[in-house]
Amino acid sequence: MRIDIPPGTDPLLYVWGDLVPGIGPAAGAFSLAVYEYATLGLREFEAARLRIAQINGCLFCLDWRTERDGQKVEEGFLDAVAHWRTTDAFDERTRLAAEYAERYALDHHGLDEDFWARFTAHYSQAEIVELSMCVGSWLAFGRLNHVLGLDTACTLPGPGHGRR
Repeated sequence: MRIDIPPGTDPLLYVWGDLVPGIGPAAGAFSLAVYEYATLGLREFEAARLRIAQINGCLFCLDWRTERDGQKVEEGFLDAVAHWRTTDAFDERTRLAAEYAERYALDHHGLDEDFWARFTAHYSQAEIVELSMCVGSWLAFGRLNHVLGLDTACTLPGPGHGRR
């Protein structure tokens, strides 16, 4: 961990709350809102989320699997995400979610007309905004946690969430 955490203190609560009480709780609420209110399909959601986790290197995010209504993505999904271009495990929406996440994180200036034509053929404007907000949250907060060494102490509390 790159931040000095007082003994007996929860690292996340300390960093996200005590150190930045004006920003941390609001950031935490946004992070949780992505899980509580997202309407995207689970496979699309997880393809984008896991692609960002792979890019960020966030250990917790790589291990986490979002649960909805008792369902999680199948074993091997993480590997399929790493090979989103060639896997036969994805439909077009899931593949586009992984591609968008990667390009959003690594080459947002390269989102060309060809990509947007393919993307808007499968996603509504509301879904594009929702996915963009989700990806932005995961990119920012997953990277923050990894850079500060918090990704080994990270938890995402609340109903409807689960680890494998």
